[in-house]
Amino acid sequence: MGEVLGIGVTHYPPLTWPDHHMAGILSITMADPNLPQEWKDQSAWPEPMRAEYGDDRGATSATAHRESLVRSFREARRVIDDFRPDVLVIWGDDQYENFREELVPAFSVLAYEDVELQPWAHPMFGIPNFWGEPEDATFCFRGAREIGKGLAGGLIESGFDMAYSYVPSRPEVFPHAFLNTQLFLDYDRTGFDYPILPVAVNCYGSYVIKRRGGIGPLSEMGNTEDLDPPSPSPQRCMELGAATARYFAGTDLRVALIASSSWSHAFLTDKNWRMYPDIEADRRLYEALRDGDYGTWHKVSLADVTESGQQEMLNWFCLAGAMEELDRTPSHCEFVETYVFNSNKCFAIFG
Repeated sequence: MGEVLGIGVTHYPPLTWPDHHMAGILSITMADPNLPQEWKDQSAWPEPMRAEYGDDRGATSATAHRESLVRSFREARRVIDDFRPDVLVIWGDDQYENFREELVPAFSVLAYEDVELQPWAHPMFGIPNFWGEPEDATFCFRGAREIGKGLAGGLIESGFDMAYSYVPSRPEVFPHAFLNTQLFLDYDRTGFDYPILPVAVNCYGSYVIKRRGGIGPLSEMGNTEDLDPPSPSPQRCMELGAATARYFAGTDLRVALIASSSWSHAFLTDKNWRMYPDIEADRRLYEALRDGDYGTWHKVSLADVTESGQQEMLNWFCLAGAMEELDRTPSHCEFVETYVFNSNKCFAIFG
């Protein structure tokens, strides 16, 4: 009988940036010529947003935001080290990294061998990394091919037409949902030697090709032309998580099942002019997760997710389905709220 640990974290890219850059995504939105003038006036912002942004474009608040995230990552790492897993199975989104015009599956098991990666060779927006590591700094991303082959086969036998891959299609743009998770779990650079089995989820669905998995201009808001096919539904993600939990429960492996993503994203939340995330929608799901109320999660539709900018939360729906299947509730759960740092974050541990 396998043993399973559940964990939820974020792979928030601006955590790799120095604090004075952390509000950079908000700056991009504010510079968009299609942003209404009233949103450029900070007096119209919600009061908590004004306070967080301050008179230094969020630099002071960024330090506190970082401290909160790093504290939670260190706790997650401690729990992982105590558990001593054979493999970390991570649900994460693919943002036009492997999922491109050639092929966009709903889900894909990335059954890789070890991969050597240089995350700073192509830094996002050219911003240097927080650690001051050189561009040629190399990290070993340990793969889990045989475990991945087993999982893909087990899911296919359970009714999922699961895609799988043995090699990255573009190592130079390795999916940051998985790479950042390793970098953040090893934030103190003490070493990270656990095999990782990524399971990529097409969270961006209708925008994965249209926006290339990134930030689109405000001029496209409301334009439903030339959209891509949708992502899998939250319900299907929960079903995948449940099937994954059942598969590993039938093995002799010690497995950490990890969801890696922030929750609602400002740049996906059109109803807020992409200025800040859907805090209320995130709070409702956080409270339900904290209380083990999976019924509330089952009621969420893909339209709800899209309206609230919660696309990347489909990774967490996989985790919720797995934990419901195992009858687990969080032993630790924390919601990190923000208006100016693009996305709310949640950390959870299901011991």
